[in-house]
Amino acid sequence: MADHAKSTGELRCIVVTPETTVVDAHADFVTLTLADGEYGVAPAHAPMIGRLGYGELRIRLGDSTQRYYADGGFVQVLNNVVSVLTHRAVPAAMLDAATITEQLHTAQSRPAAGNEQLAIRERLISQARGQLRVAGATSTSAHH
Repeated sequence: MADHAKSTGELRCIVVTPETTVVDAHADFVTLTLADGEYGVAPAHAPMIGRLGYGELRIRLGDSTQRYYADGGFVQVLNNVVSVLTHRAVPAAMLDAATITEQLHTAQSRPAAGNEQLAIRERLISQARGQLRVAGATSTSAHH
């Protein structure tokens, strides 16, 4: 299948979590949230490896866009194949902003003494904020 993507000028996007392969699809363009900002991948992109942040993954094919929350991990781009290894990939439509907001408030009020507890609290806050950004974009796009 990778040869098909290479020969047609399409991307193949594979999203894998520890439990399963969440996505294995063709795409015209893939947008990822890296640790240092948003990153776009088009066909014939140069090879690269990057560290994912907590945020949105968009897979576009024609007029259709699949949207997911990606929970950190890594991405590799090679020969028109975008391989995403993430702890969790949740379809944007499955995110509940009210529940995530509650999780954010819980994380923000979590007591933290010491570097390890501070790091855990900051990770939980970053994850909740990333999910809220994706959930907010979903509710905004649903109203247009």
